[in-house]
Parts: sequence; structure tokens; C-alpha cells
Amino acid sequence: MKNAQYSIARIISLAFLGLACVSANAEKADSNKETIIEAGYGESDGKTSVRRLSKGVSLVRGTLIVKAENAVVTEAPNGDQFVVLTGGSSRKVTFRQKRDGGPDLWVDGEADRAEYNQSTEIVKFISKAKVRYLEGKRVTQEQEGEYLSYDSKNDIAVGTNSTSGQHVDGSGSLKIILQPKQEKQAN
Repeated sequence: MKNAQYSIARIISLAFLGLACVSANAEKADSNKETIIEAGYGESDGKTSVRRLSKGVSLVRGTLIVKAENAVVTEAPNGDQFVVLTGGSSRKVTFRQKRDGGPDLWVDGEADRAEYNQSTEIVKFISKAKVRYLEGKRVTQEQEGEYLSYDSKNDIAVGTNSTSGQHVDGSGSLKIILQPKQEKQAN
């Protein structure tokens, strides 16, 4: 069981590092911190290489905090992992992490579902997705859509108006809000 717990921790931490890629400048020191995962229930099926965590899943690694109701981790024969995080009926998958580049820079977000594919290094936020960049409490940039994804290998972000990841005519729009840069005050 100890090996299964280590494996779950390793797999989930890889997944959440993918979530952190959304910030592009996530705090680099977080990758050297221990990962603490808590869940109300966990099971691992060695025959199918599927691990399930439920009843409130939280992960803390340095400044990265991720919360979900459930997590399902599937491992391919080559060792690559695919992680699906879901919120409950009244919860969302949420994350928050400090960004490099200043003392009070953060990225946070939420969605009904998040997916991470280790082999492609693509993270997807699906259904009522929102990602915010903050300086302290001030939002400097915000994206909202039914689908937001980030491909860290190719540095490509995609947003669409449908949970399929494809644009659907008549189904609303993606929303991006960019705040004006604040002028630095002279001392």
C-alpha cells in the first residue's frame, strides 16, 4: 500500500504541475517542495492502472493549492498519466499559485472539470472555466469560457465557447479582460 500511496502522490503532483503551467511563470521553487495530498477516500486498481481519490481532494505543493471533489488517475502501459479532476454538485475544481516576477503575483482559476495529459503536457479547464492573473488582490487579466486549455510544450493557449473545445455558432463567446497597466509611482 505504501508504494501505491507514493505512486498516487507522484502522479497527482505531475498533474498539478501541469495545472500550474497555465500561469507560464509559476513559482519555480514549488517544484522542489513536498507534495501533500489529502482525500476522504482512495482506491487503486493494479490490474487497470486506475486510481481514484474522492470525498474532497486537496493538494498543496509550495504555493500551489488545488482542490477538487474527485480525482481519477489512469496510467498508460508506457507510464504516462492522464488525470481528470471534477468538482461536486456545488463545488468546482479550483487552483491558486504564486507567480515568479514579484512579491505578490498570483494565478488562480476554477472549472467544473480539469484534465491533464502528461504525454502531451496539455491542461484543460472544462465547463464554466475561469483563470485570473492577480497583482495582490487586483485582477490584471481574466479569461472565461466553456473551455480553456494550455499546451506547455508549444506555449499555446486555446479558449472556446463549448466544452468540446470547438467553436459552436450561437453558443456564446469566450471573454478576455485585460486591465490597463498601473503606472509606477515616483518616490
